Amino acid sequence: MAPNGKGPTGKARGLVADRRYGAAKAAQPAPRKPQPRKPAPRKRGIFSRLVLWVWGTVWTIVWRLGLLFGLVLGCTVLFFYVQLPDVSKLIDGRARGSVTMLDADDKVFAWRGQTFGGAVTPDTVSPYLLHAVIATEDKRFYYHLGVSPRGILSAIVINLQAGRGAFEGNGGSTITQQTAKLLCLGVDYDPRAWKSEAEYEDDCRSGGLYRKIKEVPYAIAMELKYTKAQVLTIYFNRAYLGAGSRGFEAAAQRYFGKSAADVSAAEAAMLAGLLKAPSRYAPTGNLKRAQDRAAVIIGLMQDQGYLTKAEAAEALAHPAQLSEAAARNAGGAFADWVMEATPDYLGTDTTEDVVIRTTLDQRIQRAAEDALKTVFETKLRAGSKTQAAIVVMSADGAVRAMVGGRDLPQAGSFNRATQALRQTGSSFKPFVYASALDLGWSPYDYVDDSPLTLNIKGSGPWTPSNYDQEFKGVIPIVQAMMESRNIPAVKIAMAVGLDKVRAVAQGFGVRQELAKGPALALGASEATLLEMTGAYAGILNGGSSVTPYGMRDLRLKGDTDPLMGASGGMGARVIAPEAAGQLIWMMTQVIQGGTGGRAALGDRPVAGKTGTTSEARDAWFIGFTADYVTGVWMGYDDNTPLQGVTGGGLPAEIWHEVMVRVEDGLPVTQLPLIVPEQKLPPLVSTAESPLPPPAQPQQDPITSIIQDLLGGGN
Repeated sequence: MAPNGKGPTGKARGLVADRRYGAAKAAQPAPRKPQPRKPAPRKRGIFSRLVLWVWGTVWTIVWRLGLLFGLVLGCTVLFFYVQLPDVSKLIDGRARGSVTMLDADDKVFAWRGQTFGGAVTPDTVSPYLLHAVIATEDKRFYYHLGVSPRGILSAIVINLQAGRGAFEGNGGSTITQQTAKLLCLGVDYDPRAWKSEAEYEDDCRSGGLYRKIKEVPYAIAMELKYTKAQVLTIYFNRAYLGAGSRGFEAAAQRYFGKSAADVSAAEAAMLAGLLKAPSRYAPTGNLKRAQDRAAVIIGLMQDQGYLTKAEAAEALAHPAQLSEAAARNAGGAFADWVMEATPDYLGTDTTEDVVIRTTLDQRIQRAAEDALKTVFETKLRAGSKTQAAIVVMSADGAVRAMVGGRDLPQAGSFNRATQALRQTGSSFKPFVYASALDLGWSPYDYVDDSPLTLNIKGSGPWTPSNYDQEFKGVIPIVQAMMESRNIPAVKIAMAVGLDKVRAVAQGFGVRQELAKGPALALGASEATLLEMTGAYAGILNGGSSVTPYGMRDLRLKGDTDPLMGASGGMGARVIAPEAAGQLIWMMTQVIQGGTGGRAALGDRPVAGKTGTTSEARDAWFIGFTADYVTGVWMGYDDNTPLQGVTGGGLPAEIWHEVMVRVEDGLPVTQLPLIVPEQKLPPLVSTAESPLPPPAQPQQDPITSIIQDLLGGGN
């Protein structure tokens, strides 16, 4: 046997043991279970393969774009994040400062510019205010990362249903996004890049898709940089809430005269309602509309569990009311006038917060407003468009009250007390008589009230007439004044010299260009009510000029040293004290027996003068007690003639109603008048005239003077 176990033939042989013992046939492997045959794969159709390919392609594009968007968003968020400053630098976002005005008692009565009442936080404001803002503007504020996709989608649906563009109208903005808008997405105001602050603000508040896209990363960055409380702090202090108020503290002070920490549920709801449209819902513009808006917010607060049913019912039953100062808007015309007299860099263009202490007396201001309202409600027909203005001042020119006009539709903000130039009529005549008295004439000197024709160079004959179309003959000057007779006033003006009359009027503060001819004596020139009232104040104080003023001093907020002092006061002497005293006496006769009888105040001495212009286009009454000088003007803005109104009528009645209120409770004080010595025998009063002329002389010396000047002409 071959060593390798093969036979001679080379074939393998069986083992010896197998052969020896006849072993059984070797075991065979167990048969395998038959496996089920896999069906042959079905071939997909072309359409199915195309759909799968498109889907795969879209999915690839989507996830890659999503990744790209995420990277861009993340980088943009990071870009904004690193630029966001500390919260303290974002509290006061005003580009300009504010002007706060204090009255004579140092109480706030008006604001101008953008007022910032001081920083507040969610912890320092009233809980009602915090909850009203959350309930109204963003009820999921504490649960999102600056953006609410649900809110945006809801806003889009609302806008489309309303027929607007998807991003026009409701924006679905969170409080964080609104705060981002208030920060103008980090873009500061640059006067070189914007025509005005208004244009800058409009751009900051603009909507649209592009703006929304920019808001998203900025809002997210804010959420990552600041806490929720810090975001609310920025929002509470930068939000514009109407009437020049920036922030809830300023608004609470402006509308309710209290801190934002002390507002009630009804007041908080009204403040929160301003966020939607501050101009539309400002309670100073339309209190009822503001209250209706607040009622909606009270309902939201109840629905969201911030108010109980009882609290909501109480707030609805007692809606928020304006403070007295806000409701009256006292001294609006006065405040505007003070601002006009203030240098722009300390007033309209100030970058600091400025406090102006003024001369306004709110008691007197209310008296003037109430008096005007009373007379117009009781004496004029409903719907009358007649306008009026009132100025009350002290003898030194300190203005205590000012009414710039009646509050009528389309009346505008035009201040008729300071801006309306109107013919003065007979209210100008005291300057004529002041000129004569200053030259030594006496109120008992005589003037001939008879027809007069003057040849005016370049104009031809001019024949003035009296209001009553009558002539009294030779009468004392005081009677001419009492009855406001025109011809005597012209004769006296010509006798003393028109230049002298102009100098006296201008010295007393009538700044406008005065007429060149003899019509000057009849008030053909124009002036403002403020100028005329200030001129009469000069008569009361003894003949010295007066510059009306409303500012006592101006200082930066928090400073004790003023930057500016009083803007007016008494000036140079215009006429002698004796002349002023006699003129005051003549003006008391206007009240006691002349055209100003309706202005009388019983036993309180009053002096004044009526004025009615040609065709009764203007009616005036200006007068004074020992305490105050008050001027009243009436007329139409379009110069329409008044019907049945003269200076001795409604203007005198308005003056009376004002002064009854102003003098209430004040002691009776005598006027600084001088009763002239009668040079002629005492005159006996008659029914025709309180001061009839004597039988002699038949012609007064004044007529002779005029005839000499003009070479005849009577």
